[in-house]
Amino acid sequence: MNKSKYKYLFDIDSPDDLRILPETALDAVCVEIREYLIDTITKISGHLGAGLGVVELAVALHYVYNTPLDKIIFDTGHQAYPHKILTGRRDLLSTIRQKGGLSGFLKRSESEYDAFGAGHASTSISSGLGIAVARDILKKDFRVVSIIGDGAMTCGLAYEAMNNCGFQNRDITVILNDNNVSISKNVSSFSNYFNELYTKESVQKLRNNIWDMTGKFDNIGDRIRRLAAKLEDGVKAIVTPGSLFEALGFKYFGPINGNNVHKLVKVFRVIRNMKGPIFLHIMTQKGKGYQLAEEDQFFLHAVGKIDKSTGQSLFPVKNEDKVPLYQDVFGEAMVELCQMNSKIVAVTAAMSDGTGLDILKKEMPDRVIDVGIAEGHAVTFSAGLATEGIIPVVAIYSSFLQRAYDNIFHDCALQNLHVVFAIDRAGVVGEDGATHHGFMDLAYLRTIPNMVVMAPKDRQELRNMLYSAIFYYTHSPVAIRYPRGKSSGTQIEQFRLIELGKAEILRKGTDVAILAIGKTVYESQLAAEILSEQGIEAEIINARFVKPIDEKMIDYICIKFEKIITIEDGFVNGGFGSAVLEYAANKNYKNQFLLHGIHHTIEHATQAQLYEELLLDSKGIASKVIDLIGKYNLNEQDIAINSSILENSNELS
Repeated sequence: MNKSKYKYLFDIDSPDDLRILPETALDAVCVEIREYLIDTITKISGHLGAGLGVVELAVALHYVYNTPLDKIIFDTGHQAYPHKILTGRRDLLSTIRQKGGLSGFLKRSESEYDAFGAGHASTSISSGLGIAVARDILKKDFRVVSIIGDGAMTCGLAYEAMNNCGFQNRDITVILNDNNVSISKNVSSFSNYFNELYTKESVQKLRNNIWDMTGKFDNIGDRIRRLAAKLEDGVKAIVTPGSLFEALGFKYFGPINGNNVHKLVKVFRVIRNMKGPIFLHIMTQKGKGYQLAEEDQFFLHAVGKIDKSTGQSLFPVKNEDKVPLYQDVFGEAMVELCQMNSKIVAVTAAMSDGTGLDILKKEMPDRVIDVGIAEGHAVTFSAGLATEGIIPVVAIYSSFLQRAYDNIFHDCALQNLHVVFAIDRAGVVGEDGATHHGFMDLAYLRTIPNMVVMAPKDRQELRNMLYSAIFYYTHSPVAIRYPRGKSSGTQIEQFRLIELGKAEILRKGTDVAILAIGKTVYESQLAAEILSEQGIEAEIINARFVKPIDEKMIDYICIKFEKIITIEDGFVNGGFGSAVLEYAANKNYKNQFLLHGIHHTIEHATQAQLYEELLLDSKGIASKVIDLIGKYNLNEQDIAINSSILENSNELS
């Protein structure tokens, strides 16, 4: 790192250092933070666009507010990289999202400046209000600032929180960072409404004049405002933004240029000590200061290691190495299926690109419905579609779908509505860490009545499950969960029906049965090869279904094998292994079971590192089988156990 090109940045080890600078230096500080952010993230990968847009906001907040006493709460933590740089984590930025390094999101255990953890959208106002109420109960004296944006205002939780802010009338400031995009393009009418306003500079001036003037009158002022609301769209937009938030009990300011640090400092000095709920509406540019990010806000929302000047990957994938991602396998399958049936519709919650539905959207745009960051709404909306014979396929990340649990149970399952859930990013997701790992889906979906829950072992099985779910499992909601990243398996073939609740034997064995689900099937097959070299023959069963579970298969293996191990990349408690054990217990089987999966939350690292750490890679699974067998009837001296397996087991168990 060439520190000589930075005049101020490497002297700022905390906001206290920032606050001693003259205000005239803040423009240069913003330039340096932005340059440092671009230089660092393009070399190591990470979220980039959102952070570039809020550099001035982070600087102005820490310059005016007395952090960490004053609480600054960022919504969707990928906006907070500049905040991390200013709060003592500058030199650790190069470790972000790496094992043992900084989290890519807000994390209370990481810094006293992270007042509330944030990985999922739209939590900042609710949590901020909670902090404000606690402050008042404890008779403490500090300010609370909640920042929401990057599309998070499309989530209903934000409006529930704002409504309660107005009711409670606490001292809290909410800042809407309006950059007109979330991860994908914003689709909300709220966003479109503001766009109409921003393009008309004269409208803002007229709005201020009318609003201020009519506020001095009584009844006649109200009549004038009602008249203004009936004018053409541009004038109509004058009234609504401010009055919307004022109706919720806020004092509204804005919109103002959120990429002008001096304007922000001036406004913050005015509103910092104001009483009651304050709403500041700022406009920022996602990717600000980096032309490539400004031009392609989705592509550079999060980047791998790229050439800073061109934006091209430093590790381009060769044609012969290209393996389709699971999300792309899903997206391409949806194109084929939609061509087969005009009633199929895909629904997404602001993640059409991330889920692979951009492929369908390009081919058949009228068959993709993006509801914004509103997972609960997406599910209940889809249930409504299903009542009229539409076949909705809801594509949502596993950890995001957790937010819609009641909607799945109450609105889909209780009514036996045919809604298909395509659950992306199941299991270990990697660098995004604890807030994004999809560990809970098998366990919580299995508890829902009338649900079908399954997971494919490879790309072809994903296609077959999707086909079967849409055309054959039509009397209930159906969930298909699959992992992030490259798919496994052979060349893609035509769709084939999978019999409901039917597992399959992939490899015959005599010593132990391994029942695996989803991604762990492939690793279990590799583990069987390792075990075979040590004289242990494992039978590999691809369970396919967690619900309904294949009872005949369990009967078969419980009769044939004394020792049985279940493998899953999800929480063991309540998950796939629990389903197997519950059935075996009800049948009074006395086999020796080992349920292998995930037992606790884990942090961020690469997927490969985490699977190794969790003993869910092939060597780790083999070591668990050896432990299971050796625990009962094998003399270790009789088997030349692979030393690397033992070392892995001893170090990581």
